[in-house]
Amino acid sequence: MYSPSVPDAIIGMFGLAPGDLVEEVEVWPCNWPAFLLFNRMSTQWRAGAGGAIGLDYSCIRDVAGFLGIKKKKLAEIFPDLQVLEGEALRVMAEERENSP
Repeated sequence: MYSPSVPDAIIGMFGLAPGDLVEEVEVWPCNWPAFLLFNRMSTQWRAGAGGAIGLDYSCIRDVAGFLGIKKKKLAEIFPDLQVLEGEALRVMAEERENSP
């Protein structure tokens, strides 16, 4: 899964020390199916010259099927998947802008 590193200087701007950041986050049970699907879609990004542009939606049903997610449930969690996708794209774009 994509995980950007945070420079110590930025951490310090918020009055934190590097050890203050926790690598693990809690996923609420209602969000678990969307998170699980997003995690399994991690190799299914469409990319352009500037990097990732979005998930390849053509394989979502197959990946969801492998996970046992039914069509009705997939329709319910798809908006959550798009939120995760959008945030990942934002973080990746921000990292590209800040890289040397």
